[in-house]
Amino acid sequence: MEILKCEDLSKVYGARDNKVIALDKINLSVKKGEFTAIVGASGSGKSTLLHVIGSVDKPTEGRVLIEGRDIAALNPTQSAIFRRRKVGLVYQFYNLIPTLTVRQNILIPLLLDKKKPNQEYFYHIVKSLGISDKLEALPGQLSGGQQQRTAIARSLIYRPALLLADEPTGNLDRKNSREIIDMLKLSNQSLNQTILLITHDEAIALEASRVITIEDGRIISDRKRG
Repeated sequence: MEILKCEDLSKVYGARDNKVIALDKINLSVKKGEFTAIVGASGSGKSTLLHVIGSVDKPTEGRVLIEGRDIAALNPTQSAIFRRRKVGLVYQFYNLIPTLTVRQNILIPLLLDKKKPNQEYFYHIVKSLGISDKLEALPGQLSGGQQQRTAIARSLIYRPALLLADEPTGNLDRKNSREIIDMLKLSNQSLNQTILLITHDEAIALEASRVITIEDGRIISDRKRG
């Protein structure tokens, strides 16, 4: 089943002499359960692609379809709701709310929709991520690795169609980076979670089952591993 499809996706900033082509007619398809890494140098367009796929930014041309829905056609309110329900976002900076507990930070996407969590699924996530003993702690009481695990748990709580991770280990040391990648692989394998990972680190990219390389806003290679 196809979860994500990008059709002739382009993103242009500025005009005339200041024109920058960040994405240049990207065509991409991702199936349910795939763990795909997108790798490229700084300025290659990989983060722009993630922002457009996550409906944080709009394409200049082309379409992004998630579960068959054209997200570029959504208005800002619809985009925010769609992101919350269908797209899990994990960034280099954890974006946790400092005055809320770990439990509350994880559950906030559901609370915003006034939905009750599936307690069995909630405890499965926090146990798998190794933060079940930190649920009443505040973000400031956690290590960087624990904060990123909380952010991952929050991104998974709605069972999103797609999890987008933008340099999720960029702020972490080698040990914590290894643990976070292992956690993403675990969610991919145990929850059949579709993951799109953005990284400049080829060693991290090789942990994925598919590696796409971007250069100057274009896909220059797309290879499957294993």
